[in-house]
Amino acid sequence: MKKNVIPFNLLDKVSSSEDYYIAIEEDIVLFEPKHIESILDYPFKIDVVLVVVCIQGTLKGSINLKPYVAQSPFFLLLLPSQILQEEFMSEDFKGLFITLSRRFADNLLSQIQDKFPLFLSSVNNPVVPLDKEQVNVMKMYYRIMKRVIGSNQNPYRLESAKHLIMLFFYTFGSWLHNSPEQIQSKQESLVKIFLNLVHTHCKAERGLNFYADKLHITPKHLSKVIKENSNMSAAAWIDNSVVLEARAMLKSTNMTIQQISDELNFSSQTFFGKFFKRITGVSPKEYRKL
Repeated sequence: MKKNVIPFNLLDKVSSSEDYYIAIEEDIVLFEPKHIESILDYPFKIDVVLVVVCIQGTLKGSINLKPYVAQSPFFLLLLPSQILQEEFMSEDFKGLFITLSRRFADNLLSQIQDKFPLFLSSVNNPVVPLDKEQVNVMKMYYRIMKRVIGSNQNPYRLESAKHLIMLFFYTFGSWLHNSPEQIQSKQESLVKIFLNLVHTHCKAERGLNFYADKLHITPKHLSKVIKENSNMSAAAWIDNSVVLEARAMLKSTNMTIQQISDELNFSSQTFFGKFFKRITGVSPKEYRKL
């Protein structure tokens, strides 16, 4: 049976709102929302590169099940396929938002010589505090980008905006490079690698042996390290990651429950339903109606 999937589209939410936004088609969108609760009231997969420069307020939520609490000012970088859920946003929240389409971002990032610090930051530490000077620099870049993108008569508008965004990322990358590195133990590094593996493979692999083999350690040792260095067991991280994928699909696509069960490699819809209810307390059908 053919899937009829409508992925969550953040740009549709932005363009249909009354908040300020300016764009070059769907390649680059700058917006300054007054309220974004309606965008983030359930877990969903990011379908774009999302940059947020928060200049006021507090944000609390989770990214790929990793909880965070961010107090302004901060820089937030998310890549496509990461799953975001907001739990709290202060009423005084103010931020500058930039979204880049997958196609545009792939082309752009391929031209950034050292993109790995940016990638690792978005995966392991997507929220980076900013100091006052850094906030002023981000605001300056944002103002220039607004002016360039708003110049509809400029035949080089897209190319100019592309180079400005590259400069934006290079500047942020230099801050990451010059920031004091946090010393991590081998166990802390193992936890981060494990969680990234789970995010990548949980749709197809739910057994602990798979991840232990990838990490070249025994399942017993992996269980012990994860339990001692995180707030959940390794098995719980895997189960919750699978459920997070399911929740995102239930809320942000029109896939049937059977299609979602197949996508997550369950042997049957019945088994998927029991699994989902064991973790969340409600059935997939009940969750979709919430």
